Parts: sequence; structure tokens; C-alpha cells
Amino acid sequence: MIAMRGYPRSDGRKGIRNTVVVGYLVECAHHVAREIAIPFREADVHVIGFPGCYPNAYAETMMERLCTHPNVGAVLLVSLGCESFNKYGLERAVRASGRPVKTLVIQAAGGTRKSIAEGRDFVSEQRLLLDEAEMVPMAASELVVGTVCGGSDGTSGITGNPAAGRAFDLLIADGAACIFEETGELIGCEHIMAARAVTPALGAELEASVAKAARYYATLGYGSFAAGNADGGLTTIEEKSMGAYAKSGASPISGLIKPGDIPPRGGLYLLDVVPDGEVRFGFPNINDNAEIAELIACGAHAVLFVTGRGSVVGSAISPVVKICANPETFRRMDDDMDIDAGAILEGRATLDQVGAAIRDLVLDLGRGKRTRSEALAHQEFILTYKSFEPIGPACLPT
Repeated sequence: MIAMRGYPRSDGRKGIRNTVVVGYLVECAHHVAREIAIPFREADVHVIGFPGCYPNAYAETMMERLCTHPNVGAVLLVSLGCESFNKYGLERAVRASGRPVKTLVIQAAGGTRKSIAEGRDFVSEQRLLLDEAEMVPMAASELVVGTVCGGSDGTSGITGNPAAGRAFDLLIADGAACIFEETGELIGCEHIMAARAVTPALGAELEASVAKAARYYATLGYGSFAAGNADGGLTTIEEKSMGAYAKSGASPISGLIKPGDIPPRGGLYLLDVVPDGEVRFGFPNINDNAEIAELIACGAHAVLFVTGRGSVVGSAISPVVKICANPETFRRMDDDMDIDAGAILEGRATLDQVGAAIRDLVLDLGRGKRTRSEALAHQEFILTYKSFEPIGPACLPT
């Protein structure tokens, strides 16, 4: 079997992709950033960005972590010029990471057409250099893998989510760091998770994170349960929570992190995505891609996405592996799906077999294989306002 190969980075991490990121720093620069990237649509040039004009520490942390992600080889920052984002602070952080970076200010460059031309020149130059970059051996223990579910139905918690959990157990056994998320979809499971924590203090933090999510959604008057979930056969948030919880597998929980925190070692981590403090920015994650971006900001080389009804999204920066829980959905949307977990429901495969197939596909991504969402050029991305306090010492036991 071909060993995994990665692109070495100055911080010791390795990437399984060598992407050029074009990052807009305000919505006013989004069009220019998108036009810069269009000719490179099939060449690993991805657009990300923050639309807001007002400063936000969370957004700046997210952009820094994403622009210095191990799957990123070079960065073009696109600024209108008068937004509040600390563009040169971000540029300094990217340059300190050893990556080529350029900040393009539209107002200074002379407007739309001149900015697009200048930006494309930089991207073309960097793409040529990155295509010549040497790769080095990479072990499974160097991987960070995230998981999320969306477009869930009654099959998600029976096939796809447990299969993702089995894949997590296999990857963790090989030394990888695995991250599950969405405390708002784990309500009712907090005591079960606490019992799996490596320390009692961490268990208390896990319970507190879910309690915070419950308070947050109660204040909003709307839980993490969509009409599409009900149409797909789910009946309560508790039922959805048990299905979502299954993605975590059976390994001990090693830590609790927040968006932008990078797991310090292998093991299983819960990502707390619900903002701290009073409810001020609305829904914690307005769609699945907001959660995917947060997993990637925590260093995820790839994200396992379980869907029953049939989500088609991918992501910028890191590949998304589509695990289809419903066999009927898989047959209808097979061009978008990587793994047929519905085979479990029909007796064509066991849970262990599908879990192993997911693990093998993740390793194959480090051998050059592309996911369906990558082949279809899905590069969805969204970043909104949030507010978080730093994690405490109990969250990452030594």
C-alpha cells in the first residue's frame, strides 16, 4: 500500500493539500476575490473570507488559523481598504508561518479590474511554485479529522453516524486527533460524554458546555432541529442528539476545544461551537458549512460529513468525505456521495466494514485521492460573528 505523503510546514505539521487561499476581508471585496480565483477553479485555489465590516476577535482568529492551515501553501488577502479587519496583522501571521502572502488593497490598486489582474498574477505565480513542491512521508498519527452531520433523517443515527464513530476509533488507535462537534445537538447526552472523559474535571466541562448550549437555544426559542429533520423521520431533539452523539465513537474523550484551538496530541475532542456570554449574534451556526469551517480552523485535514437526506456541500481548504446514511438517497445522489453507509441498513455490509472503509478513504486522501465534492469543485465557505472565552486548564488534561 502506498504510504501517505504530505507537504511539510514550518510549525511541524503536514498538509494533504497545497491550496492557494484567496481571502476577502470584508463583503465589499468578495466579488474581486471570487473573480481572481475563477480561472483557477480546478487548480486548488479556494476563496474564503469574513463579510463583516466591524472587528471581531473570533473572526480574526478563524482567518488566521485557516490561512495557516497545513493544507494551505500560499495566501492572497483581498481588502477594500477601509474595513476594520486587521489585515496587516493577519499578513504578518501568515508570513511568520513561512507561507508566501500578499495583501491586495482594492482602493490602492485602482479598483476592480486592476485588482483582479494583480491578484491573478500573484495566484498564478504561487500556483506554479506550489506545483513543484516536494512531499514527505506522513503518518496517520499526524492527521486531524473532523466530523459533522447535516440533512439528517431517521437513518443517520442508525448507519452513517455510528460508521463515522467506528472510523474515528480506528484513526485514534493509529494516533490521529479526531474532533466531533455541535454541543447544541448533544443535549441529553452530556452525562454519557462526561463518563468517557479522561478526567472528572474534563467531564464537568463537557456537561457545562452542553448546558450552555441548552440555555442559548432556550433564549433563542429555537433548537437545533430543522423542519427537514422532521420530514426525514426524526421526532425529538433527544433522538437527534443520540444519533449525532454516535459520530463520536467509543474512545475516551481527551479534551474540549473551541473554534481555532488545535488538538495538542492524538485522541478524541469535543468542539464547543456555541458562543460564550449572552446571546448577541443569533444562531450559533447558521448552516453546516459554518461548522465545517470551525473544524478546519482546528486543524482538520479532512471532514467526515454524514447525511441522510442528501447534502451536496463540500468546503474550501480541506476535503469533505460524504457518508450517505440512507440507501435510497445514495442511489439517487451517488455522484455526490463517497461512502454508502446505507449498505448497513440493507445487510450488504456491517458497521465495522463501513467504518473501516471510511478510515481507508481518509488515508487515501493523503495518497492523492479526491473526494466527490472536490471533483465537483464544491468550495463552500461561511464565517460570521461570534464571541468565545479561552478554554480553561481542565479542558486539555495533560
